[in-house]
Amino acid sequence: MDGSTDSTSRLRRWAERLVTLLDDRFRIPGTDVRFGLDPIIGILFPGIGDAVTGTGAIGLLTLAVRRGVPRIVLWRMVLNVFIDTIFGSLPVVGDIFDVAFKANRRNLELIRAHESPDSKAAPWDYVVVALGVSLAIVSIVAPLVAVFYFGFNYGPELLERLRAP
Repeated sequence: MDGSTDSTSRLRRWAERLVTLLDDRFRIPGTDVRFGLDPIIGILFPGIGDAVTGTGAIGLLTLAVRRGVPRIVLWRMVLNVFIDTIFGSLPVVGDIFDVAFKANRRNLELIRAHESPDSKAAPWDYVVVALGVSLAIVSIVAPLVAVFYFGFNYGPELLERLRAP
């Protein structure tokens, strides 16, 4: 086994473990519905689940470029990240959406279906991935800023209103 094959194998194992953990580690008993830590973290810590998913999206976009995924597929991956960012950011509904949509699983399957280890990434491929990474960073930062802003600025007032009879 040469070094590149070993490296490819490690990347695939890493990506599969990440996607399984985020998107489909657990199964609802009696159903085929699977979910991962993304919606669980999103329900327990609003905004943080989106940040975790965004981090996974960055890793998968980087893997896609390294594996020679065609530009049009990179665009589809960015679209998946965009959809997940928009709908996943909705309170409660976004967490239910995360169970159904699974952007990271979709993106890993796109990489598997379209990777070509012999192809080289073109400069425009990096532009597409930079856009996707930027979007993923927004999906990480925006929810955290919102949680801290509303938590620190409005949290005490909201708690006081909830306690009032």
